Amino acid sequence: MYINSGYLNNSLIDFKDKSKPLVVGSCGTYRLNTHPKLPTYRPRGRIDYQLLYVSSGTAHFHFDDINNEMIVTAGNMVLYRPKELQKYEYYGADKAEVYWIHFTGNNVKNILRSYGITDDMRVFYVGASLEFERIFKRAISELQRCQPDYEEVLVLLLRQLLVAIHRRVLKKEKTENEYLDVEMDIAAQYFNDNYNTDICIEDYAASKGMSVSWFIRNFKQYTGETPMQYIVSIRITNAQMLLETTSYTVSEIGRIVGYENPLYFSRLFRKQKGVSPSEHRKNIFKTMEPPLP
Repeated sequence: MYINSGYLNNSLIDFKDKSKPLVVGSCGTYRLNTHPKLPTYRPRGRIDYQLLYVSSGTAHFHFDDINNEMIVTAGNMVLYRPKELQKYEYYGADKAEVYWIHFTGNNVKNILRSYGITDDMRVFYVGASLEFERIFKRAISELQRCQPDYEEVLVLLLRQLLVAIHRRVLKKEKTENEYLDVEMDIAAQYFNDNYNTDICIEDYAASKGMSVSWFIRNFKQYTGETPMQYIVSIRITNAQMLLETTSYTVSEIGRIVGYENPLYFSRLFRKQKGVSPSEHRKNIFKTMEPPLP
């Protein structure tokens, strides 16, 4: 087992300091490889904030209830706020390596929010990065050496850590949004190209490795319609064009846009346009007739 830590004023007692916007109280790291277990249990939490970074292996956390266990993997940050139950364990078998930092101040909430860490964020993924480890190690060194103005350096290091976290979170959100946009655009194009065939939404989602509910929810968010609503809209729009520009019968047009049952086609058309296909065609022809002299 490896441990390295540093404490402000060499005191292990947690404290609350409202005299400054941000104050770093302690920082450290644990690495388990042979030691079987390192547990922590604070039923009333602490009076300061604690940010932990799982740099390798896994750690076991219990939030709100000691019986609720959540396994947190490498690349995740965990944030504890004042007076929150703290119960977590590191196991040697999991090869856990964790960095932590405690901080307090009179403006912590707003500072965290300014770096994209909202009040509901408790566990969030930032990925593996030596940058995080370097910042933690530098903070440990500053606390141990206590050089002039080291308290200010600690605050700067914490802000640097928060900036690095914010950039990682923003990059992840951007990547996810780009992925969604691309996938939903591909789906919309597929439906446009194949709207007159028998499309199965479940099969399409499965072919892309997506759950049906996830795909429908995100497609609707992207287009404003569910996949089936989108397909029906394309079918009816093209049926309208054929009614207005060709002499095909209503039944033929229904088949062209994907409906073998003419009654079902007429019912959907009326629902979308307010009139039946035949009535729509009659209305169009009336507007095209020359006025009587």
